[in-house]
Amino acid sequence: MSVYKVPQKELSFIFEEIIQYAEHCKMPGFEEAGVDLVEAVLPEAAKFFEEVVAPTNPQGDKKPAFLKDGEVITTPGLDAIYQQMVDAGWCCLNGDSQYGGAGFPSVVDLAVQEMLQSANVGFSLLPMLTRGVVHALGLYGTDEQKAVYLEKLISGVWSGTMNLTEPQAGSDLSAVKTKAVFNGDHYLISGQKIYITWGDHACAENIIHLVLARRPDAPEGNQGISLFLVPKFLVNRDGSLGERNDVKPVGVEHKLGIHSSPTCTIAFGDNGGAVGYLVGEENKGLQCMFSMMNNARLSVGHQGVAVGERAYQQAVGYARDRVQGRVSGVEGRAPIIHHPDVKRMLMQMRALTEAGRAMSFYTIAAEDRSTHHTDSNVRAENALLVEVMTPLVKGWCTEVSMETTSLGVQVHGGMGFIEETGAAQHMRDARILPIYEGTNGIQALDFIGRKCLRDGGQGVQGLIDQMQATSDSLRSASGQVAQLRKSLDGSIAECRAALQHVLAHSDESQATAYHFMMLFGTAVGYWLLVKLAAAAQKRLDDGSDERFYHQKIATAAFYATQILPRSHSHLTSLQRNENYARAMTADDFITL
Repeated sequence: MSVYKVPQKELSFIFEEIIQYAEHCKMPGFEEAGVDLVEAVLPEAAKFFEEVVAPTNPQGDKKPAFLKDGEVITTPGLDAIYQQMVDAGWCCLNGDSQYGGAGFPSVVDLAVQEMLQSANVGFSLLPMLTRGVVHALGLYGTDEQKAVYLEKLISGVWSGTMNLTEPQAGSDLSAVKTKAVFNGDHYLISGQKIYITWGDHACAENIIHLVLARRPDAPEGNQGISLFLVPKFLVNRDGSLGERNDVKPVGVEHKLGIHSSPTCTIAFGDNGGAVGYLVGEENKGLQCMFSMMNNARLSVGHQGVAVGERAYQQAVGYARDRVQGRVSGVEGRAPIIHHPDVKRMLMQMRALTEAGRAMSFYTIAAEDRSTHHTDSNVRAENALLVEVMTPLVKGWCTEVSMETTSLGVQVHGGMGFIEETGAAQHMRDARILPIYEGTNGIQALDFIGRKCLRDGGQGVQGLIDQMQATSDSLRSASGQVAQLRKSLDGSIAECRAALQHVLAHSDESQATAYHFMMLFGTAVGYWLLVKLAAAAQKRLDDGSDERFYHQKIATAAFYATQILPRSHSHLTSLQRNENYARAMTADDFITL
């Protein structure tokens, strides 16, 4: 089982060439988080997550959380390690300094998130959901709610959860039945929620549940849903914890993966009603919750990157040590890393992971600009960009994470099928990523519908224009970069053709959505790899001969020939859609 190492050189290169952090940190509010400080902070974070958290990953898989006497018992050791994370300040680096946060840009926080996600993805869900609660309260909470809850949430002393799903209400939240009855200065919440990530535990002193519910007189459907803050322990006026609220876990799911994360069924109000407080306006709860959900979707997308990185590192370590067969040019029996097909698999893992990482950081950098840039037009442009990119980051990055982690098992051969190697854990952990926070089918519908058809393709066209600008800037390139640019031009042409087809055949959008999303994800990932390869070539032209820069160019070249051709397949499927969705009936799927 290999040791996890944070890819610090990779992160540094992305900060320089994708984020352009030296300029990024000059935006108002980020002045204290300069390049020198970030270069000092990230290695310290890397040391913590490599040495303290990463070794817990196998333990979390083998000894999952469970319910005992009405309380959730977490994987041994995680309670103490979580407290170390809180003490070190790693839970939420981008927290608002007004509420005790460090005030770093979100791109810096994302780098730390990746370290935690690679170290133990199930454990990473604990601060991830808390970040979402912080985000929602920052947008929609009252001044009093912010004063009472944000500082403790940002520090990680308290954690947060998102409570949407019910047995009869999964993706269709209009069917939510949890009730909220007004009772003086608060509401009494009653009902049951399922699939609540880190729904109960003893790592944090308190748990702040954000719960979708409806008042008895509320309209039916989505228009009648409100959002409520329901603490595990009531909070006294002086900020101290009071009595236990009428909230309890009644089950912990037995899952395929992410075993260290307790996925709970939570009962609200079994003894008269859980005390809850309205967040935002009545009957506008879905709007409030989507701010948290979109925040989580971006984090889940990066989980795909992080799990892919861990699987890749383990596969490389195994391939370097495993001796099997003979290879031309290698004396005696050779480590399997010399076999061409193993090289193919490792390159595929690396190319997909690095493309996803660049895509995710590119999007979070835009999110920073959408809230902190001094120019209102730039803020608006980047807000639109984040909207367009969110389903791509969540959808594409998690789809390819399944491919990457499966390849990791394949590199191990028969040993990959043996649990003791740990390769299978990464594949099992990755399998949830395309499902939660909105299945990837929903992401595809969101990308083709809300993010394309609704504005006539304006946002998607803006993304294509950025890709074209990169191609135009490389007109004088030579050698391998010139070849990469040629492939980029072909990819851009396929994106234009896909957009044109979708706009002309909007009635087919539900059937073609997946291919549209995957085509653009594949293209955007390649575009950003080309940007990095061009920057690497410049470093080489300036006299550097560092292996890392040669690797960046080789990775982009591999992607161009071995992965990018998938875009053409997606385009063909999109254009030649025979409306199978309408032609097939439910009975056509029954085995005769």
